[in-house]
Amino acid sequence: MPDRFELFVARRYLRAKRKQAVISVITFISVGGVAAGVMALVISLAINTGFRNTLQRNLLGATAHVTILEKEPGSGIEHWEQIAAKLRTVPHVAMASPGLYGQVFFAGPIQGAGGTLKGIPAGAEQAAADVLKKLKQGSLANLANPGRLPGIIMGSRLAQNTGMMLDSVITVISPQGELTPMGPRPAYYKFKVVGIFESGFFDLDNLWAFTDLKSSQRVLSLGDVVNSIELKLDDPNEAEKVAQACDRIVGPKLAATTWMEQNRQLRNALRMERVVTVVTIGLIELVAALNILITLVMMVMEKYREIAVLMSMGARREQIQRIFMFQGLLIGCVGAAIGLVLGYGLSFLAGHYHWLRLDEEIYSLSFVPFEPQWYDGLWIAAAAIFVSWVATLYPARSATRIAPAEALRYE
Repeated sequence: MPDRFELFVARRYLRAKRKQAVISVITFISVGGVAAGVMALVISLAINTGFRNTLQRNLLGATAHVTILEKEPGSGIEHWEQIAAKLRTVPHVAMASPGLYGQVFFAGPIQGAGGTLKGIPAGAEQAAADVLKKLKQGSLANLANPGRLPGIIMGSRLAQNTGMMLDSVITVISPQGELTPMGPRPAYYKFKVVGIFESGFFDLDNLWAFTDLKSSQRVLSLGDVVNSIELKLDDPNEAEKVAQACDRIVGPKLAATTWMEQNRQLRNALRMERVVTVVTIGLIELVAALNILITLVMMVMEKYREIAVLMSMGARREQIQRIFMFQGLLIGCVGAAIGLVLGYGLSFLAGHYHWLRLDEEIYSLSFVPFEPQWYDGLWIAAAAIFVSWVATLYPARSATRIAPAEALRYE
């Protein structure tokens, strides 16, 4: 019940028309400052989360969670079938798929382009790359039975740059080639385009193409070997534990690496960007807190007679102190609520309608992704309200130091 009196007085002080209009203006500025800080922090963290989740989804869809590689590049991984069978018994391993990739040149009707040809086992159920299970055109099943020519699945930008379409024939030039009396000579192989994929990851769409494992071994002039064994897990976050278990199985010549290690720099950059964002935009909240401090100090100066009257009528000093604390909390709560509505509203609209476009060649994404998290709003609002409350401590304490007799002596 006592709090209801203090809250009532605090609301009246904030809503009342004052002789000094500047205080009203500063009050609105204080609310706007809190709202701007909360809104900016929600939007910034939504962008950071969107980039991190989108890049992670694209990377996990295009690469393996754990990859077995040679410690020192050699002639390839022999007896890979037996190794893959053992790896499938490791907990959390859902799939173990061999891969063989190498640099080649794709010659199309428009122009040629360099890229990476990767061989995978024919069959959708054995594809380690999730991106091949959701093709833009064609079917992964056609990779096993393309017809007279071996099949190939190309990235959308690679196909566009070389002028290839579904069911067209492309020439793949291998630098390994054939050994002749005049020296090594590039070898030319014909492939039929049986599918086109679009991962949303620029480098993958622009440089990579997939074919069946036997065809890649023939193009790269290798026997029945692979240069990677790729594992898909039921939980990507268990990659480090699975990699440690795999190291004990594959032997000293091979090593297991996780998707986290392969993209460590990118993940660290996004994590550091999140910290910098919170610190930088948190300064907006400090500015809003200073505005609240100024507002309440000026209000104490303006209302010192009213405060003296309340104290003379029996109001305790603790009640006077809580009146000004409630004023700061009201400013913080209103500002935080407005900021959350604006922040989440703008994030949803910007993410849904792709307001901010990007250059794919630089950022690997065509637009800025917005993915606001509900729990971010909780701690952002709590931090804004806490800072607003801290800003009330000094003016609230100053209000309790007013002596009623001195303030009302000449009234």
